Amino acid sequence: MNADTVPSTARSAYALLTEPECPGAEQPLPERIRQQITLTASGANDLTGQPVEALREAAVEWAAVERARFQALAGHANDAVDRQLLAQGAVLGCAPLGLVSGAWLQWLSSMATADAPAALAALTLYASDVGVGRPRDARGGAYAQLLRALRVAEHASPPARLALDLRVADNAFVLPALLLLMGRRPDEFHAEILGADLCLREVGVLPALELVDLTGTGIEAADLDAGRSRAHGAVPGGLPAAERALEALGDAPNTAARVAAGFRWALASLRTWSEGLLVRLTSALDPAHRAAQMLRARAREGSVYHRDYELAGRPLSEWLREATNSPHALLDALATSKLIRPGEPERSPLLNGLVGDRGAMFRIFSRTDLEILASWIRSLPGENQQTPLENLGNNDAAFPLWEGTGAAPAEGGHSPVDLRDAYARLQRRSQAPELTAYARTYVHGWLGRAAHRIARAGVPLPEQWPAEGLRPWLADQHDRHADEFEGAAEEELPSREHLISSTVQLAPLTMIDGAWLQGFTDYELASSEVGFSLFETYWDELGNGRADLNHPLIYRQLVESMGIELPPTGSVEFARWSGFEDRSFELPVFWLSLGRFPKTFQPEILGLNLAMELSGVGGSYRRARLSLRAHGFSTRFVDIHNTIDNVVTGHSAWAADSIDSYMTTAAPPADTSAREEAWARVRTGYRALNPPSGWFARRAQRRAQFASRPL
Repeated sequence: MNADTVPSTARSAYALLTEPECPGAEQPLPERIRQQITLTASGANDLTGQPVEALREAAVEWAAVERARFQALAGHANDAVDRQLLAQGAVLGCAPLGLVSGAWLQWLSSMATADAPAALAALTLYASDVGVGRPRDARGGAYAQLLRALRVAEHASPPARLALDLRVADNAFVLPALLLLMGRRPDEFHAEILGADLCLREVGVLPALELVDLTGTGIEAADLDAGRSRAHGAVPGGLPAAERALEALGDAPNTAARVAAGFRWALASLRTWSEGLLVRLTSALDPAHRAAQMLRARAREGSVYHRDYELAGRPLSEWLREATNSPHALLDALATSKLIRPGEPERSPLLNGLVGDRGAMFRIFSRTDLEILASWIRSLPGENQQTPLENLGNNDAAFPLWEGTGAAPAEGGHSPVDLRDAYARLQRRSQAPELTAYARTYVHGWLGRAAHRIARAGVPLPEQWPAEGLRPWLADQHDRHADEFEGAAEEELPSREHLISSTVQLAPLTMIDGAWLQGFTDYELASSEVGFSLFETYWDELGNGRADLNHPLIYRQLVESMGIELPPTGSVEFARWSGFEDRSFELPVFWLSLGRFPKTFQPEILGLNLAMELSGVGGSYRRARLSLRAHGFSTRFVDIHNTIDNVVTGHSAWAADSIDSYMTTAAPPADTSAREEAWARVRTGYRALNPPSGWFARRAQRRAQFASRPL
């Protein structure tokens, strides 16, 4: 990240942190983030020193009082137009939080913590928020639907675009931006994230949304209330799941204090932001304020023109330049000009001749703009309480966390020294630049090797993507696996010693089952048409929150039954364990590296995922079962994979479907070259599970690595 892309405001930070491959999240030092949290919370003296239970009560009480204030505001609406403006202003003001509801949980699981109770509990909570198993069903997706229902969704998707919507106040981005930043630093802020998350769930539906009538929108209140489990959700969520995630943290020193700090900061932030939003919406009921706000939005562009038109003795271009900061003087001048007939918008030249199809300002104003101007003219003459627009709840939006900071000292500031070092470090969510660069180079090299002479390699995937999709091909491959199994049924089973040795050497790979999909925990990708089944696959690999279904744990139990005690997977001791061969880390490091780039290498991930999920179904899993059973070991690991990866309703089927979805959206049918390129990348990813290993292939790998390095 260079100086030009460092976010300096909460708005720009929000845009950066909602990107799946967000750079630079490691730069602000943890101490600086904690200082910001403490500083914000210090403004709420009544919360100081309160334990979590007292804070929960305070959050519920505040939310009730705040809802009553917004309900009272609704009573001041004069007509349907006012009610619509209030509802639109409320949903826009709440959008930075609503569009990413729960997204701060997206990185609380990792391969290093794949079997840890705290990570599994947090992943369960997140799976509920993201609508696991269904595309476009995250809580944020429901909020985007609400924006569409109220016709203010121009910048709703992806959430990064919301930063472009100047109708949303700057300070509305402060709380979600800092939450997302902490979410990118789970090793340092797991407890604070869950504390803030608990606060938001206690508050429930954001108070300003009392101004919105959900009737006819197709949106359920539970989708907007993070404290409630969603009625159609496959995974229970809401407050009970949040409480379980907190319980799973345990009682390590300072944990309770850190949870309370996160809660206190979130509640103090909510109070400040909601107060500002209430002021803005109150002012929105004033026709003069609405007109001034609209003029300020148009003033910069308009100031280039109108040098020859005078208003109250000055060129209109000068008035417009001033209006970019303070538009009320221009509004006053217009009110007494010949362009306006007070109380009669239909007779005012500004709204008929000038904006007509032969007028000098044709199409300058939108239909909504014209309605705002008409409402203001209709209100004249009268007392227009003019509150300066810049003071309407838009303060405290600075976000100086990146200023004057170097990279955080985590990860030692150097590239991995070898495969084992890379394996240990890549399991965590660290985005240290040196580690990210290493991972990218490793992926390019591995894919270069996988692509080597691929046209001659007899890759099982068809040379062209079949128009009917991959399901027929998938069924054929399953039949082939079954035939190969039957043909090898009489082969001699491996010895006990060989079975134990091969099982142990596979541990670095199998103990990070699903690592290639880790990037699809990203909020947007996890609920997309292409990515929703990939996130569900990842969710399955980690056991759907249950230790007894957790694949890494099941495999660890198998290894232990063979008399082998391994260190924790995420530890340096595991990577340095002398019983592993160096080559046993080559493919695992590729998985871990590839999983960091879910957008950059999406087609390759899709191809690899299909190869991985299909690899053992109907054939090698059945063969492994015979070997394990013959020597008295549990067959649970291979049994569960042979069923969960099945080609009709399981992971193999999902993998094929995700590729079909990608291919139908990656390039239009008429763009043959783009479609061929996308499919070639999918095939390369498929072959990457078992790339060639000869001298020429290794040379292709080295060349691809060299070419990928920045100049």
